[in-house]
Amino acid sequence: MYEQIAANKRKSAILVFFFILVIFGLAWAFDLLTNLGTPGIVLAVVIALVSALASYYASDKITLAISKARPATKEEFPYLVNVVEGLAIAAGVPAPKCYVIEDTAPNAFATGRNPEHAVICVTTGLLEKMNRAELEGVVGHEMSHIRNYDIRLMTLVVVMVGIIALLSDWILRSFLWGGRIKRASKDKGAGAALIVIGLLLAVLAPLIASLIRMAISRKREFLADASSAQLTRYPAGLASALRKIGADTEKLEAANKATAHLYIANPLLDHGGRINKLFSTHPPIEERIAALEKM
Repeated sequence: MYEQIAANKRKSAILVFFFILVIFGLAWAFDLLTNLGTPGIVLAVVIALVSALASYYASDKITLAISKARPATKEEFPYLVNVVEGLAIAAGVPAPKCYVIEDTAPNAFATGRNPEHAVICVTTGLLEKMNRAELEGVVGHEMSHIRNYDIRLMTLVVVMVGIIALLSDWILRSFLWGGRIKRASKDKGAGAALIVIGLLLAVLAPLIASLIRMAISRKREFLADASSAQLTRYPAGLASALRKIGADTEKLEAANKATAHLYIANPLLDHGGRINKLFSTHPPIEERIAALEKM
């Protein structure tokens, strides 16, 4: 259990480091190939930060509204509120607000910018189909996202993706419009080679950034699984819950591409092959169950 947690934290840090390397490489290409230079890089950072922070502070309200979730009171859902409050004590965080989505498909997600403003939302289908141990495993997973500040981390990742997308787009537009790239293309030898490398980086950087973002998301899912096992002391509960969720064929009507990455399991029922796994925010359920069974 502790080896899984340590390994996933280490892999997440390595992926973020590679993300930063991509940004530095693209910033170098941007400075080389455009007339905007450092002011353009600063502008890209500001635009990405403003857009990400706006969604960061309003993410819980936006997500709950999109999902058509409603508050879960202790009178109506004592079972859920009791589990959430108990695991919040175990995690050492304030008890998140509880919400439910009226849907028979079993699923759950957590949102909120920090533990003090966190929300755990489950579907009524999850409450109906899970026993106590399974529900604790699912809630423990979502509680771990909150305790591990995964939402804050993924907001940082979104900022980095935004910076890369903006810089890449400006480089390619500058190439299409001429300017410094067109003049520099008359240089010979190493200068021309650097221009080619810069343009290739501008084309490939958004794809690389997307792959790294998905990989970080998958590692945080593995980390939340391991952290859930640490909280509940019963990995088999979450493994059984994931098995039920994976076997359920109902599609969650409230989910869409904007919110799918938040759920404990992909609610859009994407059963792609190896290539699709690279672009998935969630590891295959079979791999998650296998990891839990080794704990």
